[in-house]
Amino acid sequence: MTPDLVFAVCAGAFGLAIGSFLNVVIYRLPKMMEAEWQSQCAELAGRAPEPAPRFNLLVPGSHCPSCKTPLRVRDNVPLISYVLAGGKCTHCGAVISVRYPIVEALTAVLSVWVAWHFGFGVPGLAALAFTFVLIALTFIDADTTLLPDGLTLPLLWAGLLLNVGGTFAPLAEAVIGAVAGYLILWSIYWLFKLATGKEGMGYGDFKLLAALGAWFGWKMLLPILLLSSVVGATVGIVLLVLARRGRDIPIPFGPYLAAAGFIALLWGQDLAGRLVPF
Repeated sequence: MTPDLVFAVCAGAFGLAIGSFLNVVIYRLPKMMEAEWQSQCAELAGRAPEPAPRFNLLVPGSHCPSCKTPLRVRDNVPLISYVLAGGKCTHCGAVISVRYPIVEALTAVLSVWVAWHFGFGVPGLAALAFTFVLIALTFIDADTTLLPDGLTLPLLWAGLLLNVGGTFAPLAEAVIGAVAGYLILWSIYWLFKLATGKEGMGYGDFKLLAALGAWFGWKMLLPILLLSSVVGATVGIVLLVLARRGRDIPIPFGPYLAAAGFIALLWGQDLAGRLVPF
C-alpha cells in the first residue's frame, strides 16, 4: 500500500470514531448553550440558577435516549453496533435515530476523500479537522438554527494561524478574507432588516463566512457565496413545494455555507481562478 492509501484508510477509521463523537457534540452542545443562557438570565434577574445535574460533552456517558440505560462498549462501536442491533436499543427496544449512523458514515467517507486529496501532512491533517467542524456545524444549524461560537471562532483563528505559513492562502489574503467575510453578510443582514423589518440571517452566519475567508482568503468569498446561495435557494424551493414548508419557518443558511466551504477546500483554487481573475 502506498503512503497516501494508508493515510486514507486510517483517516476513514478515525473518521468513524470522530463521527460518533460528533453525534455527541451535535446533540449536547446546543443544550449546554441553553443551560448557560438560562443561568445567565437567572443571574441578571437576581435569582440563583436552578441546580442541575452535571451535563457536558463527557458527562453523562452515552446512554439510550429512551430508557437512559448506559451503553456498553459493544453497543457503542460506530456503524457496526447500530446494524447488529437493528437500529434499536438492545435493552428496551426503542428505535434509535438513523441520524447517528448517517453522521458516522458521512464523517468516514469525507475523511477518506480529504485524506486522499491532500495526502499526509499539515494541509491534510488541517483539512480533516476543518471537515469535522463543518459537519458538526451543519447538523447543529439544521436542528436548532444555531452556529455556536465555540466552533466558529476556533475555526476562524485556526485558519489564520495555518495561513501564517500560507498553508491554504497568503496571510494577507486570509486576514482580509476574515474581515470581508464577516462584513459582507453583516451588511446584507442590515440592508434586509432596514428594508423589511425582519432578520434574514443570524450572526453565526457572519462568523462562519469569516472563518471560511480566514482559511481560503478573500478571493474565495465570491465562489463560496454563489455556491451556498444557489444550493440554499434550490433546497428552499424544494422544501416549499414538496414538504409544503411555511415561508415564515426559517431555513438555516449554515449548512449551505459549510457545503460551499468543503467544495472550496477541495477545488477552491480552480473556482477562484475562474470567478476572480486577479
